[in-house]
Amino acid sequence: MADPRITTALRRLPAPRCAYLYDTTALKARAATLRAALPPKTTILYAVKANGHPDVIHTLASACDGLEVASGGELTLAQQAGAQRIAFGGPAKTDTELAAALHTGALLNVESPYELQRLAALGATTDICLRINRTGTALTGSHTMTGTPTPFGIDENQLPTVLADLPPGLRVIGFHLHAVSNNLDGHAHARFLTDAIDWSQRTAHTHDIPLRIVNAGGGLGIDYLTGHTIDLRPLSTVTVPDHLELILEPGRYLTADAGWYATEVLDLKTTHGRTFAILRGGTHHFRLPAAWGYSHPFTVIPIEQWPHPYPRLTVTDTHIDAVGELCTPRDVLTRNQHVPRLRTGDLLLFPRAGAYGYDISHHDFLRHDPPTFITL
Repeated sequence: MADPRITTALRRLPAPRCAYLYDTTALKARAATLRAALPPKTTILYAVKANGHPDVIHTLASACDGLEVASGGELTLAQQAGAQRIAFGGPAKTDTELAAALHTGALLNVESPYELQRLAALGATTDICLRINRTGTALTGSHTMTGTPTPFGIDENQLPTVLADLPPGLRVIGFHLHAVSNNLDGHAHARFLTDAIDWSQRTAHTHDIPLRIVNAGGGLGIDYLTGHTIDLRPLSTVTVPDHLELILEPGRYLTADAGWYATEVLDLKTTHGRTFAILRGGTHHFRLPAAWGYSHPFTVIPIEQWPHPYPRLTVTDTHIDAVGELCTPRDVLTRNQHVPRLRTGDLLLFPRAGAYGYDISHHDFLRHDPPTFITL
């Protein structure tokens, strides 16, 4: 059953309806749940890449301890939101972005030896964290960042050389060790955090680094098909030494359940034995299902009004593919899902669309109108 606030807001929209809905109360509640599960001396920086809507960012800038950004555009959003702390990561920072980060006092997660040289050329005198691509990781998830060839971070085996050639004025005070995205195993994540702290302390001692920060990145997962989320309870068993600050950069965990994507059925048709619900929307608004190759669950919201002079189409007790308005067979949000009844004019409501939904989608393909954005 859909939240009455959602159905009321959607029914007020002019047809054909298509909207994202974000719930700021749910955002605050999820941030509070995470904070309560974490050990003392843990800092939460919301990863803006998950959802850059201004209302989402403003809400989480205050509900968390700050924001993590990965571009100059996100840095501007973080400043506009009044974030108290900002961390800037990403493997392709431009000189302009580096200068802006230095100007705003953001903590830089440096990704390569060359980035260190470029900071030195800018005359930087600042504390930094080094992002390290460690030799192995105990985590699994949808995307692996370390322990394998990726463009992220400095190869652990190259670290001694990098530290020996560290430009003057740059002071390493911590390590950034983000390993995977969307991990669902809470016990494994707790072990990863403990190992990240232990590795950082050993490495800092070996290289005489005044270690203050261990940034373990994000990776707290949710399961779009089952509705499960990572069990946070094991994280409370992690011990953070008194002289250290543990930073986490969650995105998906904070925002996914606070967002919904709703779109109207424009047509119903059967071709070669398959029934398609053709939507006013699609992957140019909500690309995640196509990008990950899964069928996103949905709820049907009936719309009783039918003001049109032409007949209303209906299918009953059948399986449908929900597809979008783009001219490509890959514009699919879900396949082979059963509906008791579905009519043109009804809405499909996709939950857990608050993270990596609109932000990662190819909005300008075919230049369709964007969805409406509603903040609850």
